Amino acid sequence: MLPQRSVDPSPLFTRPCSTTQPRENQLRARTSDPSAVAPRTHSRRRWLAGMALGGCTLASAAAARMAQAIDPIDRSAVSGSASAAKFKFSLAAYSYRDLLTGASPPLTLFDFVHDCARMGLEGTELTSYYFPQPVTREYLCTLKQLCFKLGLDVSGTAVGNDFCLPPGSKRDEQLALVKRWVDHAVLLGAPVIRIFSGGASGQVSEPEARRLAIEAIEECCQYAGEHGVMLALENHGGLTSTAEGMLELVRAVRSPWFGVNLDTGNFHSADVYAELAMLAPYAVNVQVKVVVQQGNGPREPADFRRLAGLLRDAGYRGYIVLEFEESEDPRQACPRYLDELRAAFGEA
Repeated sequence: MLPQRSVDPSPLFTRPCSTTQPRENQLRARTSDPSAVAPRTHSRRRWLAGMALGGCTLASAAAARMAQAIDPIDRSAVSGSASAAKFKFSLAAYSYRDLLTGASPPLTLFDFVHDCARMGLEGTELTSYYFPQPVTREYLCTLKQLCFKLGLDVSGTAVGNDFCLPPGSKRDEQLALVKRWVDHAVLLGAPVIRIFSGGASGQVSEPEARRLAIEAIEECCQYAGEHGVMLALENHGGLTSTAEGMLELVRAVRSPWFGVNLDTGNFHSADVYAELAMLAPYAVNVQVKVVVQQGNGPREPADFRRLAGLLRDAGYRGYIVLEFEESEDPRQACPRYLDELRAAFGEA
């Protein structure tokens, strides 16, 4: 049981961070017209400078800036260095899902955090599904304190949302869910939240679903950016079931607070590693599964060294989060797979 503490009635956030990308309403036009996106071979700064030299007015330059999609994550400050890529390791609470759910769960998130510390990890990913409801400020603060005492970052959190619902109360609930978890992430000290897009349905066509997803992501990124939290879209079926579909969304969203949550087990093409390599430059968080399935072939062990190589080639710097989904006891299996990940990423 948590100790009783007085709650500070003052607002959580008094000085939100500024964001540089205002919301824009011409979503239909930009998702159907690739020319609305500036050339990918140049940075925003060089592209805008070139337009200015061409005699563009301030108004047209501002419009062009709003039309620019996100670039691959800029890590140019360390590019060219032998140590440009940097890997830290974390474990997703989703790996313990059977131990954290049920009428009387065998474990709590506090137990999970202790296990992460015993495994020698740098971080812990606290999936939203396993927090007791309602989520209280006291609970978040106490969990954050434990992580700090055990030397762990809260590497991120994750929500299960659907941004392709049509306008109405259910869609409003999804937007509110993500924004509420932005507030929770700030209190936890989590720098990133994994989100989903959703997909087409009987109510919504695929083009309309894409438009709705982009609109919702941008709205939530605006809120997240004001509080210093990034949103990371996972390749998780629906609109994001292929690298091309994922990139169509990624390149349409206009926010500096947006990136990719790269899940290594969620593509099922003939060459999943090629698809992962396409998304790696946009990754701000990586979740590694221990198996992959290529095309109609059987499930097979993931090639950790190959994953490490493609992430190193992309200059990725950040967390490698083990997300264990197999039937083996995660308290026995996760330490073993984490050792394999450390070895593979250390050699890449």
